[in-house]
Amino acid sequence: MTVYSGPVFDMAVNQFGVIANHLEIPMDERDRILLPKRAITVSCPIHRDDGTVAVFEGYRVQHHLTMGPTKGGTRFAPSVDIGEVAALAIWMSWKCALVGLPYGGAKGGVNVDLSTISKRELEALSRRYMQEMIPFVGPHTDVMAPDMGTNEQVMAWFMDTYSMYQGQTVTEIVTGKPVANGGTLGRREATGRGVAYLARRVLKELSINPAQGTAVIQGFGNVGSYAALELHQYGLKVIAVSDHTGALHDAKGLDIPALMRHAATHGNIAGFSNQLHFDPAQILTLACDVLVPAAMERVIDAKVAENLKCRVLAEGANGPTTPDADLVLDKRRGEVFVIPDILCNSGGVVVSYFEWVQDLQQLFWEEEEVMRREYQILDRAFDQMVTRAKVDKIPHRTAAMAIPLLGQVIPALLLIFIQQTSASGVGFFQQKLAVVICHRYITSSAPDDHTSADT
Repeated sequence: MTVYSGPVFDMAVNQFGVIANHLEIPMDERDRILLPKRAITVSCPIHRDDGTVAVFEGYRVQHHLTMGPTKGGTRFAPSVDIGEVAALAIWMSWKCALVGLPYGGAKGGVNVDLSTISKRELEALSRRYMQEMIPFVGPHTDVMAPDMGTNEQVMAWFMDTYSMYQGQTVTEIVTGKPVANGGTLGRREATGRGVAYLARRVLKELSINPAQGTAVIQGFGNVGSYAALELHQYGLKVIAVSDHTGALHDAKGLDIPALMRHAATHGNIAGFSNQLHFDPAQILTLACDVLVPAAMERVIDAKVAENLKCRVLAEGANGPTTPDADLVLDKRRGEVFVIPDILCNSGGVVVSYFEWVQDLQQLFWEEEEVMRREYQILDRAFDQMVTRAKVDKIPHRTAAMAIPLLGQVIPALLLIFIQQTSASGVGFFQQKLAVVICHRYITSSAPDDHTSADT
């Protein structure tokens, strides 16, 4: 029995089962690796503008703290529940370990439809949520960040609320803040830039000239819009975009800078053009070189996967591809190059890490330095993923998950177990067995092939 349920959590469990079978992880070790360390549910009462009181449910799941403090976004959306948040926290653990960050995964959120509350009510809800979370978070325990439905302003409210209770300004409690409040240059653009950077790298691998390439973006929020802008600046024609209000399509290429200005003013792409309307249901299966799903989870199922007409699938969203779709894409490996979400959208948490480090040191970097370091980390993780996939003859998603599990998560968890068994007086042979198991995982964490960029 578990308190976690729902299609998104089931998807995370399925993905973990695939990689656990591939790595031959013993059944009795799997729950220790998969299940979150802590889950918090809180009630967030606020006074509405009309004088009434409304109560919203809030959540925070901390997957594990073995690698360091947990790290993860906070989303405000009507879909938020404890199962979805748990799945996102699990994915964040794999993501942080893949790119070598000293974090465990976390995620949080509030079940709220933002279209039904005012800005004053949003501030009240943001501050109350952080107030309820104060006993469970901290700069060295759990560091929050933006996600769907939250932004720099919400992070500033979080930081201010936490700081008031501490009696001093604590900028490092959240990342994704305004630069004036201790944020870092390049954080707002980081996730979308990373998506576009990796997509361009794959185009180079496939000998596709960006100046002759096309891209389609599903979702035009922070990630999708900046991915579109970067791809546009690389020379690709972005022929279609969509958001919750509809879709736009122009075979000659959309004016992405103008569309971003419109979305910034109006909050969505509606009203940008009456001539370019397109069916949002068909956007994922448009013919293009780069497809970026940057909206919600589980949008690419087996049927959609069979009909994809892209050369590169760059997963800007978390969990956009279902396990059934992965089976289809595995058969289409030669046609569609998949950049899995835990790598593709990891630029955001990489630069969040930079922001946290800068806040702790009170020493801030120029944007060029932030970008250079971000791309260096993404390149290293990409090389490792491609090498393992080739050596083991496995899909990119399996390879991307095998690297953090073997290289960091399992060894760290087992070493903690060894320390705990030693302290509790467990016998010598049990400790020796734990050491042997840990050594088996560590020594199998790198492929024998010496083509990795790190060798």
